[in-house]
Amino acid sequence: MKLISVNVAQPREICWKDRVVSTGIFKEPIAGRVAVRKHNLDGDRQADLSVHGGAAKAVYAYASEHYDFWREELPDVEFAWGKFGENLTTQGLSEDAAFVGDHFRMGSSILMVTQPRLPCYKLAAKFNRDDIIERFLHRGRSGIYFSVIEEGELGAGDKIELLQREQTEISIATVVQIFLGQIIDPSLIEKAAALSVLPPFWRKRFRSIIKANLSD
Repeated sequence: MKLISVNVAQPREICWKDRVVSTGIFKEPIAGRVAVRKHNLDGDRQADLSVHGGAAKAVYAYASEHYDFWREELPDVEFAWGKFGENLTTQGLSEDAAFVGDHFRMGSSILMVTQPRLPCYKLAAKFNRDDIIERFLHRGRSGIYFSVIEEGELGAGDKIELLQREQTEISIATVVQIFLGQIIDPSLIEKAAALSVLPPFWRKRFRSIIKANLSD
């Protein structure tokens, strides 16, 4: 596993559906070493901290392998690293191989897997198409959010090393599949809802699913 590209951006204003919005989704590759801080990478900022950024969404990674899929899915779109607003474009790190709570060393930093990405309208604004949100969510290619366990620095070409594997059975792919109703195994949903390293939004959502199932 390795880093293919490191991408950053400052928020900028764009017009979307007759209104002006601020977004940091327009990431571009950056050369050299980049410092990893508790809430972001140096040179990178999130526009709306109520839904983006924070300790549990400090760094967002997306698999380079997904790009071939999207080039086939959307042949009229130009794709360069950072197209999905990711900080890190990776190789060999997929949603079904990253488990909530896993620790990875990237460069001199240590990052922990926290949650998948739920796309918002800013992804639609970047692609200039509303259907990208549903496509992104249902194609099993959500990308991976990380918190920063140990600050450091990283750069394109760095090795990604698994340091600690959580034996929870809750991969990033599993979180999305439960959310979409594609997994209905009560014991697995209960395990996910009880997972302390999973951010509160997800645990609350999964407890609601359990409650709804009990009332059926």
